[in-house]
Order: sequence, then C-alpha cells, then structure tokens
Amino acid sequence: MSLLTLLPFIVLIGAMFLMTRSAKKKQQQAVEMRNQMQPGSGIRTIGGMYATVKEVNEDTVLVDAGPGVDLLFAKNAIGAVLTDDEYNRIVHGIEHDLKSDADIVPDDASSLTETHDSAADAPADDKAVDLGKKDAAEEPADEAAEAKPDAEPKKTDGDSEAK
Repeated sequence: MSLLTLLPFIVLIGAMFLMTRSAKKKQQQAVEMRNQMQPGSGIRTIGGMYATVKEVNEDTVLVDAGPGVDLLFAKNAIGAVLTDDEYNRIVHGIEHDLKSDADIVPDDASSLTETHDSAADAPADDKAVDLGKKDAAEEPADEAAEAKPDAEPKKTDGDSEAK
C-alpha cells in the first residue's frame, strides 16, 4: 500500500486522538471543580437547580434548596460551582456594582446617533421626515372616490346575517 492510501486513516486516527484528549481535559476540570466544593458554596445542578452546599461526602453532596429542604445529590450531578457574587445575583437578585454608571445602555436610540457634546451644542431639527406618503387632506377628492367605488361595510365575526 502506498502512503497516499494510508493518509486518510492517519488523519482520522489523529483527529480521534485530539478529540479524546480534549474530552479528558474537560472531564478532569469537572472533577477538580467538584472537589473544590465546600459547605456554603453555591451550586447549579445539571438539571438547573440552584442550591447551597451543606455537606460534602466522597460521592454525594447534601444541599440546601430552601428553608427546610435538604437534598442529597451524587457529585456527578453538580454542573457548576458558582462564585458568591454570581450565586447571589441569580438566586437572590442581588446586583453588585459590575460596571460604572457611565456604561448603562439608554432606553432610547438617541445616544447611537449623537454624542453628548454635539447633542448639547447642535440646534434641534424639528423637520418632518418625508416618507413618500400623502396625507388625506392633500389627496384630491376625485382620487378618493375612484379608489373606493362600491365600498361596503366589512362584516365582523359577530355580525353574521345568517342565523
């Protein structure tokens, strides 16, 4: 066999090796993350439930999901160990000062077209934008009559004549 016929198999084996290597790295990181759990840590399970760790055993974790609700999970069921800030933000809605007030997004789009300096110095333009539509007052009466020669009132669902 020539090297050219073996090349696709070599590439396939190399790709499989790289994929299994990255999967092992992710699995090792997950094990390290689960071993870092301590009582009082906030967690998210793989099912999406947020709770606080009460007790960590070798293969299980006892968590406090609410007042008087203690649940026992396998360590493999823990999806993420959260930081205190992240846990409080998600569960309790407590926002910490993540960014300064200057980075707040405004409710309107005015800041997208103007800067703060030029908006204060520039005069306000109150010109109407022409979108190519005519008002009803500008439209001649004979064109309106031609557009609706036999206008009948529209029926609604409740105004059926056949009862």
